[in-house]
Amino acid sequence: MRITPAIGRPIKNNKNLLMKNKTRQGKILILLFLFVLGLSSWKMQSQASMEKPNIVIILADDMGWGDVGFHGSEIMTPNLNKLANEGVILNHFYTAPVCSPTRAGLMTGRYPNRFGLRETVVPPWSEFGVDLDEKFLPEYLEEAGYKHRSALGKWHLGHAKREFLPLERGFTHFYGHYNGAIDYFTHIREGELDWHDDWETSRDKGYSTDLITDKAVENIKEFSKDSPFFIYVAYNAPHGPLQAKKEDLILYGYDETKPTIGKNSGEGSQGKGNTQRQTYSAMVTNMDRGIGRILDELRNQGIEENTLVLFFSDNGAAPEGGGSSGALRGTKFQEWDGGVRSPAVIKWPAGFEGGKRVDQLTGYIDVLPTLMGVINIEDTNPMPLDGINILPILKSQKDLVQRDFYLGYGSMLYDQWKLVKANSGNNRMKNKEDQLFEILLDSTESNNKKNKFPEAYHNLLQKVENYDSIKPTKSVPPYGEGRKGFKAPKDWRIGKE
Repeated sequence: MRITPAIGRPIKNNKNLLMKNKTRQGKILILLFLFVLGLSSWKMQSQASMEKPNIVIILADDMGWGDVGFHGSEIMTPNLNKLANEGVILNHFYTAPVCSPTRAGLMTGRYPNRFGLRETVVPPWSEFGVDLDEKFLPEYLEEAGYKHRSALGKWHLGHAKREFLPLERGFTHFYGHYNGAIDYFTHIREGELDWHDDWETSRDKGYSTDLITDKAVENIKEFSKDSPFFIYVAYNAPHGPLQAKKEDLILYGYDETKPTIGKNSGEGSQGKGNTQRQTYSAMVTNMDRGIGRILDELRNQGIEENTLVLFFSDNGAAPEGGGSSGALRGTKFQEWDGGVRSPAVIKWPAGFEGGKRVDQLTGYIDVLPTLMGVINIEDTNPMPLDGINILPILKSQKDLVQRDFYLGYGSMLYDQWKLVKANSGNNRMKNKEDQLFEILLDSTESNNKKNKFPEAYHNLLQKVENYDSIKPTKSVPPYGEGRKGFKAPKDWRIGKE
């Protein structure tokens, strides 16, 4: 028998003890390995959750509040409905009453009247472009490491010189058209082809909505290998001219034997249905199908979880254009809610919980500061932003934030209130007296509370006058100025050849 000096006790079965020790050590090693593996997995998941998301902004053109299924429309929008079910419905999302100002505010986070773009759009014959001192959204994203920044579809922010175009405003790729209201099939505006792939003229054939979708899907496939990326999908649908594909018209009862709308020669004569509403509906459903393809591709590439998708329209439905404001008052060109309150949804599974609706007063100027909050970068722009970061509200970290929101032409939102001034310069409003609405309770703008709540009325009156008094150094001319005798450049090629 051997005595162990350290313990002083006899060891009767040396082999059994050694086996037990080895087993215990093995278990410890396995547990240690699993712990390290779990820690590594947790770190990877934590890092993944901190990665900057891909960003896809989808903008419809002249789509009304009442033209989506999740607002009760008869128009078939299954993909937007699904997005609304899975994302966050922005129930009080506001825009400018016409196209170009909204697009400018989206890109800058600033009210477009600050740089002279409030009263009208940028027409083909205009020399106007958004002030080159204004910093655009893709320029911020470039600083944050977004290598790919793609603009697809309608630009409409100035084209008179090269410096106004997307590739000079922070985008790395452009596919689409400079002007609004192009022909959906021929891509012609003012007698010339307005369809481009970066700086080159594109002669791609097809329905413009489909071509924009095709390019978006192609970009997602290409850019997903090199995240994060930004894709701005600016559909021209369902803006006029009202033109739809036959297979989409058939979904809404199109009958070839019956008369069609606008059977005229020239631009916009192809793709007409029997009625405006029928044609418009077919255009919306086609766009919705394209949005579905974009969302499917994000899923196919395995990047849906950490991709932020935002959808909204640049203004309300055009009067007599086939669209609908639903229960809201007014249309495009007006500051009534039907002209400036947009159907809007945002989704980012890795960032915040979906399946809900928020009533936060928000809109187009908030997109840029909210994305800055998402990617956690500071504002280095010397010109202050007008928008706010609503990410804490989307994350349910804050309740509704009290703020004002300027709509233009003497119209202002503040908290639960909306002011619409009389004779404020917008001849389409035909508003003969100042009106104050509790807009959260009175979405149809039916009950004027100006006399009942004089303090709220005077408070908003002061706020709106501060914005109305802004005098930019340069403003977009009236829509028709410069039209007479205008001849579009060949293939809308701008600047250097």
